[in-house]
Amino acid sequence: MAMGRKPKPTHLKLVTGNPGRRPLPAVEAQAVPSLPSPPPHLSDDAKVEWGRVSEELFKIGLLSGIDRASLAAYCQAYGRWATAERAIAEMGKRDLLTGGLMIKTSNGNAIQNPLVGTANKAMSDIVRYAAEFGMTPSARSRIIAAPPGDQETDPAAAYFA
Repeated sequence: MAMGRKPKPTHLKLVTGNPGRRPLPAVEAQAVPSLPSPPPHLSDDAKVEWGRVSEELFKIGLLSGIDRASLAAYCQAYGRWATAERAIAEMGKRDLLTGGLMIKTSNGNAIQNPLVGTANKAMSDIVRYAAEFGMTPSARSRIIAAPPGDQETDPAAAYFA
């Protein structure tokens, strides 16, 4: 089943235009900006990443309590990526030929180190989650956010008054 594009938030349609001329919803759910605490199960690397990005996302109005699980998933993927990359680098110190990217099976065949697949999957997850929070250049170009407490500058506010 094909999913198609994600719907564009109403306030972005108002700012960038509504080329499909579909009716705009009169009311759209708005989460109250807040700075959630990190879940205790996050890895150490994930907790560091949480500290790095959560305050920035809150400052620009892109984080609320409801986003806790999505941000935790992003941070955990970051932690998994960091762990895998450190392990590959450590293996690379002993493997000057492939830098830890390849390993030998019990049969003596060379295969890709499974940690490379782990790192690649985590990187893919990081980029996917990061885009949800506007943490990539292309995602930021599509987001207009007001810092918490600055709701009067919302370009859509005049249309819903």
